[in-house]
Amino acid sequence: MSEETIFALSTAPVRAAIAVLRLSGPACDTALRALGVERLPSARMASLCRLTDPGNGALLDEALVLRFSAPHSFTGEDMVELHLHGGLAVMQSVLGALAAMDGLVPAEPGAFTRRAVLNGKMDLTAAEAIADLIDAEGGAQQARALSQLGGELRRQAETWRNALKTMLAHLEADLEFADEDLPGGLGQKALEALPELYLALASHVDDRRGLRLRDGVRIALLGPPNAGKSSILNMLAGREAAIVSARAGTTRDAIEVAMVLGGVPVTLIDTAGLRAAGDDIEREGVRRAVKTADEADIIVLVTSPDADDGAVDRPDTSGASDTSGASDNMDTLDVVAGRADLRVANKSDLQRGATKEHGDRLNLSAKTGDGAEALVAALTDMVMRKAGLGENVLVTRARHASILREVIG
Repeated sequence: MSEETIFALSTAPVRAAIAVLRLSGPACDTALRALGVERLPSARMASLCRLTDPGNGALLDEALVLRFSAPHSFTGEDMVELHLHGGLAVMQSVLGALAAMDGLVPAEPGAFTRRAVLNGKMDLTAAEAIADLIDAEGGAQQARALSQLGGELRRQAETWRNALKTMLAHLEADLEFADEDLPGGLGQKALEALPELYLALASHVDDRRGLRLRDGVRIALLGPPNAGKSSILNMLAGREAAIVSARAGTTRDAIEVAMVLGGVPVTLIDTAGLRAAGDDIEREGVRRAVKTADEADIIVLVTSPDADDGAVDRPDTSGASDTSGASDNMDTLDVVAGRADLRVANKSDLQRGATKEHGDRLNLSAKTGDGAEALVAALTDMVMRKAGLGENVLVTRARHASILREVIG
């Protein structure tokens, strides 16, 4: 138990109907009395109380007060929740009154959860899950965080740990009591079971699906100038996020737009058109476009009938991109084409025979919206697969993968 009593807003410091302020520590009841609450509410019973300034007795607010007695609280310590009216002046006055009290200190970020972990109210995986749940932007992130909060990762880790402990016990028994009348082959059985456990652990070490689900999936739009990448970005974003012009090479730097597909946060990135010609600024844009492709989870290659996309039709056999000379030769287009997860033939409204000519691509007109639903469906399917939705994904942080990597050596 900590000797200090901490306090902080649990809700955002903005004007709202209600603001929730929490305290945790041994001086919770003392703080309530100092705020003018002479008759303390029973534990876990909400009570409407007048809060006054300890210095001059001025009324601060009429608040709903909840008390929680240790160890039956979130942190395992005595706790108080003050449900205030959500005005900025109310919040500031109550926070100021608490800050002036001896033994009370403002809580650092994560301090309440840290005390809960130290007091055995939850483990570290649950604490991480709370942070992920707070940060969740999509339903898939929410579901994964709730699953981890419910103990899925902890239970699996305990299963692996118990299996290792059993194997170790069997091996030690074979060595220490070789002359005793023990069931034969315990050590051999442990050794035979070890590869299966190793493979189970190793399968999660390099599994990036959970990391993508937590951090979001990055989708890069690449292709030659004037293919309509910016128009596609605006269409998917539902707003004018990028400048659209008939002049080729309008986009010089990467433009990012956040959205949600299939319950997974997505960052959609519009990049400079890939071509060898151009000024220094455009060449730098091409270099950044290739770098964006290297860092993307999904690459969408955009072409159009009126864009110079001849190079992207040639198959790539290099297997990897070389960004060092990307802006100086047209091989950059070949490399991107070979790495593309999805090909989009844009401006289908300009070419009636687009379906037949581009049968291996998704046909789209960002101008008319024809093919937009098919594009969204294709991207959503890719995003969900990249994030491992509907599959047994446990590793959602680099820390998890690092620990598993250390275990398997």
